[in-house]
Amino acid sequence: MSILTSHFLSELISFLDGLPEPRIVMSADYRIIAANAAYTREFGGGRELAGRSCYEVSHRFELPCDQVGESCPLKLSMETGEPQRVLHLHHTARGEEHVAVETVPIRDENGEIAYFVETMRVVRQASSRAAARGLVGRSPAFVDMLDKMMRVAPSNAAVLLLGETGTGKELVAHAIHEASQRAEGPFVAVDCAGMTETLFEAELFGYEKGAFTGATHRKQGLVEAASGGTLFLDEIGELPLSLQIKLLRLLETGTYRRVGGLDWLPADFRLVTATHRDLAAMVQAETFRRDLYFRINTFPIRTPALHERSGDIALLAESLLERVDHKQGRRFTKAALTWLAAQRFSGNIRELRNLIERASLLADGDCIDLSHLVEMADSPPPLASGATVWQGFGVDRVVELEELERGYLRWARQNHQGEMDELARRLGVSTRTLYRKLEKISLS
Repeated sequence: MSILTSHFLSELISFLDGLPEPRIVMSADYRIIAANAAYTREFGGGRELAGRSCYEVSHRFELPCDQVGESCPLKLSMETGEPQRVLHLHHTARGEEHVAVETVPIRDENGEIAYFVETMRVVRQASSRAAARGLVGRSPAFVDMLDKMMRVAPSNAAVLLLGETGTGKELVAHAIHEASQRAEGPFVAVDCAGMTETLFEAELFGYEKGAFTGATHRKQGLVEAASGGTLFLDEIGELPLSLQIKLLRLLETGTYRRVGGLDWLPADFRLVTATHRDLAAMVQAETFRRDLYFRINTFPIRTPALHERSGDIALLAESLLERVDHKQGRRFTKAALTWLAAQRFSGNIRELRNLIERASLLADGDCIDLSHLVEMADSPPPLASGATVWQGFGVDRVVELEELERGYLRWARQNHQGEMDELARRLGVSTRTLYRKLEKISLS
């Protein structure tokens, strides 16, 4: 090593040591050259780090990450010559945690890559172990979602959360808020399902005293309450077209007016929306405004269904038990966890939580066993005697064709796991026709 290179490295290490975030200097062969005090404290475990491989310290691996199925930011940075970011599970002083890793190549006086600096940021909004609150998971589907969350959180981009009901979209929205620059501001959640035009405007924009009968005082709207923070619009796919126009105006102009008011007021919030509906298909069916769709869909994130992250079920079960059980310290038996992991849970995390809460009330001892779960598991109600069954759809009397269609559409929607355009194809109608039929029976 030349004197010039040695001086360059010494200055680099000195600079990094004064920074609060954990950072290491590495060579191209994955060896740690130096670690700052924050890294030594978080990941070092009091042991000497210089000369050890990064993958051994972080993962307890014997080979580089990319050779054992992980994405390796150092290798990617070597190949591209550019900074790279990944989300990994790293060993820390508190156990395994989700860590955002950013690798930056450092060039010498000749413009050649001499070292790599890795910065570690522990993700406090999610846990890879059982936890009493927040997001929990470690499966690939969960980590992929978490990575997208942590990339978009520091920005002010509008986020659209897509996924089945019961997948924890509000928890994800709250985690994005907590990881954002608006974390000190309020998080305001609005359920758009069932909103009437009058209620929507009064709740969202507030109203002036005397604006209508019963308005005895000025009321702050939720847009104003969310100022400086995050506004979360849940089930946005349920908004009627007339209300979609009002929301679009708010987003396009950044202003609103209280009901009964004259002044236009500035809005200052970060928008996160969520839906279990297929908004793209609704746009094609002209039941959701195209311009609003592109306003809210700056950065889409899909929340995976529970069957897509079945490896997390045991971890989620232990976390949910800690949250709902009246008796502290109770655990599942091995047979109970094995049975839970094999279930599909069409109602996702919400269904799993309900089952665990029921079982916890049924159990008297220190463990929740398989028998407690099986006894309290959801099962479809039996058909009445004499009912005619057609692949799970049944009637027990002669009914009008219109009523029969309504019942069949409900059954088909609840038992179809794919997209709406696929269901429309199987039913032999256009997607637009299907949405219109579903709207008539208020079925989403």
